[in-house]
Amino acid sequence: MRDRKASPDAWGSYQARGRRGGQGWWYALGLLALAAVLVVAVGPGRVSAWFGAEDTSALPAETSRPENAPATPPAMKPTGAHPFRGSPAARWADGRAGITVPAARATGWMSRKQVADALADTVDFLAASNLDPAVLRGERPREAIDLINPRQKDIQEFLKTAFGRTPTREHNPLRLFSRFDTSLVQPATKVVKTRGRLDFREGTNGALRVTSDVTFVYALERAGGGEVTRTIVRRELVVNWDDPSKVITEPGTFSLVSFKSTSTNGGCDQKNPVFAPTFDSDRAAGSVEGSGPEKDPYDRSESLDTMKDSDECGAASRI
Repeated sequence: MRDRKASPDAWGSYQARGRRGGQGWWYALGLLALAAVLVVAVGPGRVSAWFGAEDTSALPAETSRPENAPATPPAMKPTGAHPFRGSPAARWADGRAGITVPAARATGWMSRKQVADALADTVDFLAASNLDPAVLRGERPREAIDLINPRQKDIQEFLKTAFGRTPTREHNPLRLFSRFDTSLVQPATKVVKTRGRLDFREGTNGALRVTSDVTFVYALERAGGGEVTRTIVRRELVVNWDDPSKVITEPGTFSLVSFKSTSTNGGCDQKNPVFAPTFDSDRAAGSVEGSGPEKDPYDRSESLDTMKDSDECGAASRI
């Protein structure tokens, strides 16, 4: 990760010469009026960016995959008062509000209302897995698990091992749920920044297949307070809301088709069942996470399908 210090531009000033007959006052007023129009037309967020300040204006909802990574804001370190400062997430929505849900329509075996309910329940799962404060501090994600088809044997086996005494790399709760080592960190804010979207289509046997691609940004400070850092987790999830006349399932539950994730500043031990973030001072002391090519954790322009599963702990271009 590159540490770039902000270097705001130096702005000069000048005073217009007065004109005969008081015309200088009209000239100055005209400039002020023009400046006011520019602020309204361009937006206060961008105008502040011209002066080296951070643009915190809210982004429009994400309705499709972006073409590029988000722009790099001015390099400013996070603080307890401003935990998302210097991050693209400063412009993202809070919690569930950052997950775009498309309009429902009758699909497969489901009516429009059933599709709307299934989409809402899918967001409930994402929230219960990645936003619930109890889950974030390491408690069992009971509400999320209750939404998974209990007849899906392979997933039930995954959950049993993941929350057992000896989780493995393949059976690690972090593959589905966000949890942190509370002996190391605590939330710097109750807010979790999110950006992503849901989509749906008809799947096998007339099932409603829902896909989600969401990035979660957690602001954290050392246990007991102090230095602030961030952990970024991106998750792609595919679920089937199956037709009970064709698939053995339980009402109000879905079957997991696939789940992929990537995390930044969560630790490199892939058997550790909780995220263990590091701080700038740790990295300055030589405890540096990542040795591979730098990647931007805020870049949502490519699917996780294009990224190869690897044991290597990559480096991040920004946190």
